[in-house]
Amino acid sequence: MRVTRDFLRGRGRNVLTEDDKDVLERAVERVEHLPARTIVTRRGTPVSHSTLLLDGVMCRYMDARDGFRQLVALQLTGDFVDLHGYPLRRLDHDVGTLTEARVAVIPHARLDDILAEHPHLTRLLWRSTLLDAALHREWIFRIGRLDAAGRLAHFLLETYHRLRAVGVADGGTFEFALTQQDLGEGLGLTSVHVNRMLRRLREGGLAEFARGTVRILDHDRLARLGEFDPDYLYLEEGAWHAKD
Repeated sequence: MRVTRDFLRGRGRNVLTEDDKDVLERAVERVEHLPARTIVTRRGTPVSHSTLLLDGVMCRYMDARDGFRQLVALQLTGDFVDLHGYPLRRLDHDVGTLTEARVAVIPHARLDDILAEHPHLTRLLWRSTLLDAALHREWIFRIGRLDAAGRLAHFLLETYHRLRAVGVADGGTFEFALTQQDLGEGLGLTSVHVNRMLRRLREGGLAEFARGTVRILDHDRLARLGEFDPDYLYLEEGAWHAKD
């Protein structure tokens, strides 16, 4: 079974040809297992490879002067964590794991070969970075325009549909071993405020988060609270409407 099977999975029908899949698989130099809560790449460090997340949760983040950090991206199964580092040659933020993770390492020299010899796959790699940019725009909207409950509602639905696209969430339920502090760092809230908002969603019959499992109890009401519109995820046709 291909280790790269989840790349762009659920993000458009028949995106990758069999040849594309074979080429991407051959580009993998090795698979690494990373411990939870590990810094993988420091800001400003030169990079010579890109990593495809096979399992687990990783993040991109920036540290503030007061010692607190802001997550600027959450990376889930099937995501290229740092493909943008290929043309930039370094990162302007830190990369770390939140849970244990398994990644496929693809040297930039092999990406050079793909760009030179496989134009269709090159466009799909470009597409991946554009999807990443769409997520960034939505994160700006979420933190800039939504209240605390709306931010949390939007974030939970986004995460659910991203995981559902790669087959690791279904029926409104997904495993999510993040702490309330992690959620706060992604939403621009304190962990105390996150706790209050989780209680509000639970008491309102919208969603519950307990023992590492999230359950979406009322998808439509949660979407209205979070002003969640899935267009920016570019899911396969019908994936949004099939809400289990």
